[in-house]
Formats: sequence, C-alpha cells, structure tokens
Amino acid sequence: MRFERFERRPYRELPNINERIRAREVRLISEDGEMLGVMPTMQAVKIAKERGYDLVLVSSSDQQTPVAKIMDYGKYKFETEKKARDARKKQHIADIKEIKMSYKIERHDYLVNVRKAEKFLTHDGDKVKVTVQLRGREMEHKNLALDLLNRFVQNTSQWGAPEKPVKMEGKTALVILVPLPHSHKKS
Repeated sequence: MRFERFERRPYRELPNINERIRAREVRLISEDGEMLGVMPTMQAVKIAKERGYDLVLVSSSDQQTPVAKIMDYGKYKFETEKKARDARKKQHIADIKEIKMSYKIERHDYLVNVRKAEKFLTHDGDKVKVTVQLRGREMEHKNLALDLLNRFVQNTSQWGAPEKPVKMEGKTALVILVPLPHSHKKS
C-alpha cells in the first residue's frame, strides 16, 4: 500500500483573515460599514472575535494602511462562490459547428445547409465553419468552390457575417461565419 503525500498549500494562497494578516496596523471597518479608524491588527482581530465575526483583509497596498473589514468570512465566501456559479451558468460558450459541402452540390442539399447554418447562428449562437473539400482533379476548379462559399455567405448574411474572407487552405476552401448580435435568440 502506497501513501500519497499531501501537499501543503503555500501561505500566500490562504485567505488573509484574522491572524494571517501580516500588517502591523489596519484601517478597520465594522460589519455595518462604519469606519472604526486605524488600529493595531491584533486589537482589530480581538474586536472581531468579540463580535463573533472574522477580520478580513479587503485591500492591501504598500504605501497606505491596509483596509480590513469585520464580517462572517464563511458567509462571504459562500456568496462569492454562488455569484461565480450563477455567472458561469449564464455565460454561453460559442462552439464551432462545421458544414461540409462539395462544389457539385445540388440545389436542395445546398438549401438544407443554409437552413442548418441559420439554426446554428440564430438559435444556438454558435460560429459556423463552412468547408468545401477538393479532391484530385477537383483542384482545377478552385474558383467554383470559392464562388459556392461566397454565395453561401450572401445567403446567410442576415444571420451571420464572415469572420475572415473566403480562403483556400491546402485542398480545402473555407469560411467561418459569426452570428450577428441582433440575430441571436436563445430558445
């Protein structure tokens, strides 16, 4: 049986509360937001403990006296973590959806891809990468692939705009469409 070593967290990563505050003096703010003045750190810790709270270092600067506030650190930490969780829930990470076509695509298949791009750009709010892969002798007809992508950009212009102009990368013609701000609706 092998024992894992527990690594200690460095001192600087621990929160600056109570006895961990290294400054000699702090500018103390009460739990109600009232300014109590500048006093030695140990005296401020004692006042916080008597009131049943913690002394938390709010801002520390090198030239001035650091500001410390009397508060319930556990409650404060919980609320900040809850706000961070809510912020992460609300943010949308845009994915890149890919649509692959051939320059010999039929009209109906082309329109299906346009509708797919509309869905990705408006409902999901994702970027769309449209590619046309050229194989073998098809490389002679790069202009047809580029024309197809330019037509695709025109047909989807009400929902998205190209991030960069249509271009060739090796044997692939591609364009990346970014949703327009007004077209994005969350369903």
